Amino acid sequence: MLKSRRGLLAAGLTVAVIGAIGVASTLNAGAEQIPGAPVAAPASAPVAAPDAQPPASLPWGTKPQRVKRGRDGATSRALKAAGLSAAAPAGGDRTTPDDEYAPKGRSSRSTFLKTARTTVVPPEPPSTDPSPAPSSSAPTVTFLYNVGSQAAVSEGAYANLTINKPVLDKSDYHTLAELAVQSADGAQIVEVGWTVDRVVNGDDDPHLFVYHWVDRQATCYNGCGFVRYSKTVAPGDTLTVDTQKKFGIQFYGGAWWVAYDTEWVGYFPAKIWDNEFTRTGMVQIFGEVAASSDRPCTQMGNGRPAIDATSARIGSVSYLNGPAPDLVVRSTSDYYRVSRLTARTFRYGGPGAC
Repeated sequence: MLKSRRGLLAAGLTVAVIGAIGVASTLNAGAEQIPGAPVAAPASAPVAAPDAQPPASLPWGTKPQRVKRGRDGATSRALKAAGLSAAAPAGGDRTTPDDEYAPKGRSSRSTFLKTARTTVVPPEPPSTDPSPAPSSSAPTVTFLYNVGSQAAVSEGAYANLTINKPVLDKSDYHTLAELAVQSADGAQIVEVGWTVDRVVNGDDDPHLFVYHWVDRQATCYNGCGFVRYSKTVAPGDTLTVDTQKKFGIQFYGGAWWVAYDTEWVGYFPAKIWDNEFTRTGMVQIFGEVAASSDRPCTQMGNGRPAIDATSARIGSVSYLNGPAPDLVVRSTSDYYRVSRLTARTFRYGGPGAC
């Protein structure tokens, strides 16, 4: 059994509930608090002398090249207009306790994290009139998903994700899309993707994020052991909107390496999992909304339903030294739908309940 690095309580999540896919009942999941848990690493991990070196080629077989970077503070739409891929957020590093402890959902073979308690309250959207904060000191977060998954023993995976700027309701936490490689039991996870999250990033643009879980215990966004390798792109960077980019995760040289677009971003050392998590047993690619109710007004994907040919897409899912892709797709909510196009590609998302 691996040693948990951080319990849900230590991460600011006080209650977790697991919901079975397609089953109305729920199960209570234990949340272990670890006294004296170490303080999480800064959300934007600095470039350090890495202990590991990445593969010579990216997961999709091309040689790494520097990501086309915009000026610091550039918006996602400005990046698109200039044909660029990423930019540092305005104001630089936003390391705060909320960055470290913001809510995050997860899905496994047959269950998903349905709700959790948190001490975090979503900030007001930029350029809006302030309104009273929720009265509860421990709001409940509800997670909703569109998922493509497959039991796959491999050295990693990659996929094309459309990067969008869905509307995030002022009372909700985030809306995102991600690739997740997992142990067969879903307890150990490495994630990469894009997220619209005012708690973590301070604005309504899509940003690159990484995350990981140890023994099903939450950690933090963009830190908690992540080692940055690239000098041009980092977790937390603003990403160009309304485009498609490659995201990948590969185990190599004692570490789980994360790739975005044309570069290796950095890695999570395998020692985080006591060197026991070195191959995937499950791969999942999904959209996720973290909301303040089970009827969210937040959009998933680009806000268009999956039956729309122009809706958000996850495509060309591939495994490294693994089986042929054959995704099973599912939705955990009537407000966001998923449409399988091929064994490797599906459309997902929707406008929410409003």
